Amino acid sequence: MDYPVTGIHHLTACAGGAQEDIDFFTKVVGQRLIKQTILFDGRYAHYHFYYANGNAEPGSVMTTFPYKRVNGRPGSGQVQCIVYTVAKGTLPFWVDHLNRHRVVHPGIHQRFGQPFLHFAHPAGLEIEVIEDPDETRVGWSTEEIGEAESVRGFHGPLLSVREIAEEETFFVEALGFRKTGVDGVYHRFEIGKGGAGKTLVLLHEPNRPSGSWGFGAGTVHHVALEVADDRALAEQKGLYEELGYTDCSEIKDRNYFHSIYVRSPGGILVECAANAPGGFARDEAFNQLGRQLLLPPWFEHRRTEILSMLEPIRVPDGHGPVVEPATIAASRRADATFIREETEALTT
Repeated sequence: MDYPVTGIHHLTACAGGAQEDIDFFTKVVGQRLIKQTILFDGRYAHYHFYYANGNAEPGSVMTTFPYKRVNGRPGSGQVQCIVYTVAKGTLPFWVDHLNRHRVVHPGIHQRFGQPFLHFAHPAGLEIEVIEDPDETRVGWSTEEIGEAESVRGFHGPLLSVREIAEEETFFVEALGFRKTGVDGVYHRFEIGKGGAGKTLVLLHEPNRPSGSWGFGAGTVHHVALEVADDRALAEQKGLYEELGYTDCSEIKDRNYFHSIYVRSPGGILVECAANAPGGFARDEAFNQLGRQLLLPPWFEHRRTEILSMLEPIRVPDGHGPVVEPATIAASRRADATFIREETEALTT
């Protein structure tokens, strides 16, 4: 059977402060800021930042909502760790780089024979860089990180679950992954050719309490898997329903991609995403990605109001603002209700 899913599309997490998030992902992790926008749903204005590799490829895209309103509760039923690939032999560079930034780490370890380095975002998000000799994607260069040492994209996130069997059935029967290895408490699943960008790893933690499911600082909200187009999304939705996963959402318009969401048996929220025409460059030139705040068409007429509700930020060198306005691409949505919170500042 041919399944719609081809690999990882993006990961979405809740951070704390907006500026510390930008500084961490662009200076410490060394990704490219490719999009400044806001939460498309909900009652309040929150930034939504997108970071990626040099080519802004699906499978490298980390998205964050700086969200101080509520602290998340880390636990099982969540993405436990965000795992990036780096080139073989570069972890000694990363040890020195993290030391320069005073980022605490326990040194180099191995999983499935691959060396990795574990560290944390200021909000508590867990991150790893893992060496992969077969990685060919193009990273992003910064003042401190050359392209040779850069993160190239995701290898495959660690997903914490209390029970393995039902989650394994979901990965294999509903998504098309195959189980390719066990290393102690780690269960590896791959799709297609496997390897970087096509791997999910279950971390078996049978005694760990469940984590929170909603937006909360310091937790990963969901993992998104890539499919080709809207037809593939509809096919995946039908497959879910055929197998009894009947809580799948309708197709949602995220402007840069279209999505469906389902809660897996282990509690992890899984999105399937298909790039919209033009992808991340549909409303700004590829060489200007991330340089200005972009709003979806249904919020553009409220730009002044929204800006007054957001924390001021400084973007890194190479991502400075441009003068010319963005051209807003057509979208399925035409309008939305936006409610300003009157009783509490959003940045508290």
